[in-house]
Amino acid sequence: MTAIGAGLEAILAPRSIAIIGASQDPTKIGGRPVELLRRFGFPGAIYPVNPRAAEVQGLPAYASIAAVPETPDLAIIAVAAEAAPEALEACAGRGVKGAVIFTSGFAELGAAGEALQARLRDTAKRTGIRVLGPNCLGAVSIAERSIATFSIVLEGSLPPAGPLGIASQSGNLGSYTALLARERNIGISRFLTTGNECDVDIADAIAWLARDPATKVILCVLETCRDAPRLVAALEEARQAGKPVVVLKIGASEAGQAAAASHTGALAGSDAVFDAVFRRAGAARVYSVEQLLDLGHAAAVLGDRLPKGRRTMLLTASGGFGVLLADAASAAGLSLPTPSEETQRRILAVVPYASPRNPVDATAQMSSRPEILEAILAALLEDDSCDALLLLLSSSLYLPRLRSVYMPTLRAVREKHPGKVVMLAVHGPADAVAELTAMGFPVVDGVGPSAQALAGLCDLAAARSLPPPPGTPPAAPPLDRDSIASEAGAKAVLAAAGVPVLPERVVGSAAEAAKAASAMGFPVVLKIVSPDLPHKTEVGGVVLDLRDAEAVAAAHEAMLARVRAAAPAARIEGVLVSPMVRGGVEMILGAKRDPVFGPVVLVGLGGIFTEVLQDVAVRPAPVDEAEALAMLRSLKAVPVLDGARGRPKADLAAAAGAIAALSRFAAEHAADVAEIDINPLLLRPEGQGAVALDALIVPTVERPA
Repeated sequence: MTAIGAGLEAILAPRSIAIIGASQDPTKIGGRPVELLRRFGFPGAIYPVNPRAAEVQGLPAYASIAAVPETPDLAIIAVAAEAAPEALEACAGRGVKGAVIFTSGFAELGAAGEALQARLRDTAKRTGIRVLGPNCLGAVSIAERSIATFSIVLEGSLPPAGPLGIASQSGNLGSYTALLARERNIGISRFLTTGNECDVDIADAIAWLARDPATKVILCVLETCRDAPRLVAALEEARQAGKPVVVLKIGASEAGQAAAASHTGALAGSDAVFDAVFRRAGAARVYSVEQLLDLGHAAAVLGDRLPKGRRTMLLTASGGFGVLLADAASAAGLSLPTPSEETQRRILAVVPYASPRNPVDATAQMSSRPEILEAILAALLEDDSCDALLLLLSSSLYLPRLRSVYMPTLRAVREKHPGKVVMLAVHGPADAVAELTAMGFPVVDGVGPSAQALAGLCDLAAARSLPPPPGTPPAAPPLDRDSIASEAGAKAVLAAAGVPVLPERVVGSAAEAAKAASAMGFPVVLKIVSPDLPHKTEVGGVVLDLRDAEAVAAAHEAMLARVRAAAPAARIEGVLVSPMVRGGVEMILGAKRDPVFGPVVLVGLGGIFTEVLQDVAVRPAPVDEAEALAMLRSLKAVPVLDGARGRPKADLAAAAGAIAALSRFAAEHAADVAEIDINPLLLRPEGQGAVALDALIVPTVERPA
């Protein structure tokens, strides 16, 4: 298999380009790249290939790729789908290193198109030519003036050259991102769209951009993942290279969201897994093209000066804007510390009627003289609890008088506090925004967008200290499907894997049940044991809080009668006798095999609201205890575990151990286990451990070989 990102120089930095199917008409797909290459001054050779023309748009044309006087680095293929495989084969035979196929009509149209696309894939694999597409908008390298696209985004002008690399599976979304960048005067290094990905995929694009000296931040528009290990490896390469990756993931799939045999199947939907993969890889996820550019550009402006934490000081000239900004910052997950007494004194010394807490309302006085604003900014930036400062200027820079205060002040602050992160929320003229950006300030238009971008910067900063992803453990021998079909069997194998369970016993009669209960101590619980009844309560197969032997014997007989009446075809293997455990917090712990990324593990607060609240943390398996603890800490319900309202603190260390053990088991049995559901995992008070009270293992449909 071709190494991730290998060979893309021919596509993104070619010295010569041939256009197969070149057209005289600059509005046609075959004519657009010829016209754009000439108009924007591509410095290399341009070879139109058209067997029916002696020249194309003023350039000598050639009847075939074989007739071109030199072997070009890149061939743009703009012919009918039926002719594209032959054209690619001819290019590979000539020694061309890269090809961009604009043409549609391949896998997106069904079996016949898939067969054509398979021919392209075979040629690429057999000859080593790197192929972008088919059905794509191609690639552009700004500084090199290399244009292999027909996108209307370049109708007017190229975006300025700069540090943002754009890699998109969607042609239109990727080109729209480039268009917005041009309108905002945000610099781009490369722009490529991968389309149907017969050869070059999104992982190739990310990995190549991670090695590209001209690219400092990678913006990725992702629809799906065709090869999870390659994508994860590419994201990790970018992280190791210090290149932040910002991902706009579209198409939150409903696959996996439908109810399954376990709660886990419903809770760990595919979009949640993408979230988890991005989080582990240190990529920041956004939800709009605007956010993609806001965060990407801010990261590029700051470079290595990312926030050291989420503690943010807010500064405005308006109480109302301060409240709005505080709401937005809190919603984005930023922390708003109270300035120290000394910091508040420094603020009041220059504006006695300011509100010196956070948000700081310095009133309109902060814009009256540069020295006032500079003193307030210095006080906040020098506060020990300030990781970043968000300054709201709204539309002030449209007024020359206010601009004359803000610009020199901010320049002085940047010089005196070069390592501090100051984000500006500005709706202002383009030249003012450009000047502030040149000073090293990330500038975002809007209250909410600026808070979201700053929170994204905090996420990217935290990603720098992430450990590398854990390796995949070796596969364990397949489980015996019959032995794990019941709760008792499932608990037995999970206990062997390190998941804590209660001492329990399966019995075959009322007398045995009473004897077992007396031996383990009252109260006890009875549960039906059947491979056909994953949800025992629905058929009356659970009886709680039995306090003596007589009650146990009677409950045993009554429960069997209920179950046989409700599910006469169910196989009954016995009755499970368990100690009745009280106290603690009910959690749900589970694992599933995601169709794209493989085994994942999840944890959330248990009980009747689990699926309603959707408060779960998901990670690719396996995880260690530290990552498991981070999962628990990420839950909205973590105050419940930390002893809210006088509750005892829960044993989070025990829960983390159970999560890690389950994740290792799920990773080792990725081939033969589809889902695991531990509901509930009872989390006892600190120091008293955790225990799985119920467990379900759902095997894969197909038996492992």
